[in-house]
Amino acid sequence: MRRLLFPVAAAGLLLAACAPVPVRKPADEAALAAQAAREGQLADVHQWTLEGHLAVSDGHDGGSGSLRWMQDGERYDFELRAPITGKSFRLSGGPGGALLEGIEGGPLRGTDAEALMRKALGWEVPLDDLRAWVLGLRAAGAPAELRFGEHDLPSLLTQDGWTVDYRAWDQAHQPPLPQKVFASRPPYKVKLSIDSFRLGPAPCADCGR
Repeated sequence: MRRLLFPVAAAGLLLAACAPVPVRKPADEAALAAQAAREGQLADVHQWTLEGHLAVSDGHDGGSGSLRWMQDGERYDFELRAPITGKSFRLSGGPGGALLEGIEGGPLRGTDAEALMRKALGWEVPLDDLRAWVLGLRAAGAPAELRFGEHDLPSLLTQDGWTVDYRAWDQAHQPPLPQKVFASRPPYKVKLSIDSFRLGPAPCADCGR
């Protein structure tokens, strides 16, 4: 099956734009306590919707597009639309398996969402861990190392072989939520720029998507 690679266009260039080098200070007692408090506040948040832009690369090829990601407990709906062609794909599923739609050759089903994306799109995206990382949390099940920036918010997280670089935070939210999340495990890169983040159930207009 031929891999589907969305062209890296405006969204990818936006994510790659130069940005100031963030503060990277080692974890101290105060920063770890602040992180534990944030994680406690978000521990019971199992439903959320984010919209923004996603860019991925394997060091040679890549793609980008506008992203809408809805999470409801273990269930998810992940839709990406290319900025120029308007072509889109949708990944949805939960504990019972995953469905990838909008690809050449028709929909694909499987038990592993990450494997489906790897097979059909050629993308290496750590979806399970990313679900925690986009909230600024450590993913469960593996040791994590943290460094902190301003206001004792995570600046760099290393976990499961990936380095997660937090370039910006939205402090209008309480607790604060990330705005730019860059994850890398050479040669793979995943760059997420979040325009809006809504915690809680999706509005009724989104039901059944």
